Amino acid sequence: MSLDLSHISRRRALRGLAAAGAGLVLAGREGVAFAGEEGALWTPLKHGGRDYLPLEQVGRFYGFGSVQRSGKGFVVGAGARSLSGQADSVDFKISHIKFILSYPVADVGGTLCLSRVDLVKLIEPVLRPSKIEGAARVNTVVLDPGHGGEDRGAVGRLGDEKTFTLDVAMRAAALLGRSGYKVLLTRASDEAVSLEERVKFARRFPAALFVSVHFNSGGSGTGVETYAMSPRGVPSMSAEGAQLAAYEAYPGNSFDSENAALATATHASLVSRSGMFDRGIKRARFYVLREANLPGVLLEAGFLSNPEDMQRIASPWYRQQVAGSIVEAVGNYRRSVGGASV
Repeated sequence: MSLDLSHISRRRALRGLAAAGAGLVLAGREGVAFAGEEGALWTPLKHGGRDYLPLEQVGRFYGFGSVQRSGKGFVVGAGARSLSGQADSVDFKISHIKFILSYPVADVGGTLCLSRVDLVKLIEPVLRPSKIEGAARVNTVVLDPGHGGEDRGAVGRLGDEKTFTLDVAMRAAALLGRSGYKVLLTRASDEAVSLEERVKFARRFPAALFVSVHFNSGGSGTGVETYAMSPRGVPSMSAEGAQLAAYEAYPGNSFDSENAALATATHASLVSRSGMFDRGIKRARFYVLREANLPGVLLEAGFLSNPEDMQRIASPWYRQQVAGSIVEAVGNYRRSVGGASV
């Protein structure tokens, strides 16, 4: 399932991308072409000890067209149907959505290349979620309002993170319930719930989706970002845990493709509905993502340390938009992996 976004507005493109698996198989030894499906042949290049695939081949495979370069910058395709970024950078866009790659786009002997892990673990499930094998039909959503009780989370002049996350979760629960989903919350009041308890609760519903709601803090930061579990062998994009953890397999890694698709659906809807600065889709080994045995995401819907973000977060209208983005994302994810809407 590929996307044709060339004739629609930016807002609709975001939602189309959100609705947009991993049928791509790249396996082999150094020096051997990797066979994809539909007669595609991938020729890997070694760079920094890793396999990279030429962006020209990526563009052809997904029907985006040729690579157009301007200095370090590049675009594959055009408009709403495009891949873009810069050499030596992890910032990467599919359509209008920003992703943070696991490894920078590399210029290998004049050929722009994407790491094999980014192609398999990110690009493929984002562009072809219908090909994710074994993805469960989703009827249940576990909402996880961050913090609670004595743990206030980020503290802003107009309120605490724990209060705002619970409000968003309750709003999302009401909307999801009206749409026919079974909804469960890791907490439904201002109570302290440990990370272990949250995960233990979520594990009771393996055919569900897990959405952890948070608000950010720090410096002059602004905007929204969405986290999915880091694939095995990939560095975390947060300070969470030692880098040796990158080489361990966690329960959350069983759903790498689903996680990528769900994160895309969530982030595309969040950016579209909130109008906030797009900080991108990132990977991390947060406890609730790595230990859960179901597809999950953690969203950061603005900075309580930023006066402008804080004003939005304190607005019931904005929190309703965040809740609506969760509902929209769940529906888009469910349709994109081959299920029908509720």
